[in-house]
Amino acid sequence: MNEMGGPAWPWYVAGPIIGLMVPLALLIGHRRWGVSSSLRHLCAIASPVKPPFLRYDWKKESWNLLFVGGAIVGGFVAAHWIPNAPIPDLDPKTVADLKAIGFDTPRGLVPREAFAFSQVLTSRGFLMMVVGGFFVGFGTRYANGCTSGHSITGLALREWPSLVATVAFFAGGLIMTHVVFGWVLR
Repeated sequence: MNEMGGPAWPWYVAGPIIGLMVPLALLIGHRRWGVSSSLRHLCAIASPVKPPFLRYDWKKESWNLLFVGGAIVGGFVAAHWIPNAPIPDLDPKTVADLKAIGFDTPRGLVPREAFAFSQVLTSRGFLMMVVGGFFVGFGTRYANGCTSGHSITGLALREWPSLVATVAFFAGGLIMTHVVFGWVLR
C-alpha cells in the first residue's frame, strides 16, 4: 500500500488511461501533446530577440505550459508529501548486472552512483548527465518533438515521422542500455 491509499495501478490500467488522453486532447482542440514544445514556448516568452523559430503565437498553446507545470508540481508533491512511497524492487538480474559494472548497492529506479547531483563533476557523471542531456535536447529538437509527443500523440495520429522517431528512441535506449552504459560506467 502507498500513502495515497492503495497499490500502484497496473500497466494495463494506467496505459489505456494515458492513451485516452490523446482523444481527449483532440476533442478539446489540442493536436500536439508533449513536453519539449513547452521549452520552445518558454523561449518565445522570455527571449528579447525573436529568431524566426520563436515568432509564433505561443498563447494558443499555453495549455501545454500548464501540462508541464502540473508534472513539476506533481513530482514535488510526490517527493515531499509522500516520502514513504515504496520504491519497486529491481529485478535480481538487473541488480547483478549493475553490480557487474560497478554499482555497490543498486537500489531505487536511478543509479545514484551515476545520476546524483554530486556526480556531475566526475567524468562519468558529466558524461552521463551533461553530455547525455545535450544529446537528448539536440535529438528532441532535431526530431521536432520528444518521446511523449511522438510516441503518444504522433503515433495516435498515424504520423510517419513519429513512427521513425519512436523507433529511433527505442533503438537509442537499447544501445545506451546494452552498450554505452556499461562502457561508460566501468
